[in-house]
Amino acid sequence: MSQQSWEELYSIALEWTKEAGTYIREKMKNTYGVSSKANQNDLVTDVDRDVEELFKKKLKECFPDHRLMGEEGSAELVNDLKGVIWILDPIDGTVNFVHQETFFAVSLGVYLNGVGMIGIVYDVMNDEMFSALKGQGAVVNGTKLARLGEVHLNEAIISMNAGWILKDRRLEYFVNESRGIRSYGSAALEIAYVASGRLDAYISFALSPWDIAGGVVLLSEVGGIATNYEGNELSYLEKDTFIAANPFIHEEIIRHVHHKS
Repeated sequence: MSQQSWEELYSIALEWTKEAGTYIREKMKNTYGVSSKANQNDLVTDVDRDVEELFKKKLKECFPDHRLMGEEGSAELVNDLKGVIWILDPIDGTVNFVHQETFFAVSLGVYLNGVGMIGIVYDVMNDEMFSALKGQGAVVNGTKLARLGEVHLNEAIISMNAGWILKDRRLEYFVNESRGIRSYGSAALEIAYVASGRLDAYISFALSPWDIAGGVVLLSEVGGIATNYEGNELSYLEKDTFIAANPFIHEEIIRHVHHKS
């Protein structure tokens, strides 16, 4: 695909994501079904499934050679990263969506042979659209995000779930050494916040490709770094540990996760 083709695809992806956000807000006015998946805290709603189906239908009509890796079923059909793949979390932060009716996002990454080309994280209730096209920088509601500047760990705001700290005591180091710890309940938004400088790092024990695909493209466009705990590249085909960070503290985080001097 040419650069012009990617720019056109970027515009279409933004349009579809906005449409999905409008649909979600409309559905929130009515009753919708809620069920659990792997455990009682792993929720899914009719709205999640409907948004994924919306993208599925649009891709079939407009780009039949593209594939969809979505959280609510279509990911089961994707076992490689060849060609163009849309990696979608229709509602990232479903628990927030159900209980608080805010702080959730539509997360979308469009990848070509495993390389992130388009990243979109849409905060539906705040109408805040983080987006990026590879090589053109990242923006939030049209305003370009600056490259990430130097920060030190003792000045950093780090986001991680308190539950991970209980499971992995190595993470206590960051509670003690950083300026502050936050937890928002939406991986996509937390990565977008690292990209925009609102957070300096985000650490998670286990994330799926659709949780991170959109945010990682944003992060790379502002000089941020995303890896697993070992510092290795992400595969986008399975769950993995995850660190998204300002480039000035990423290596230090890796070092302390592994208790290295």
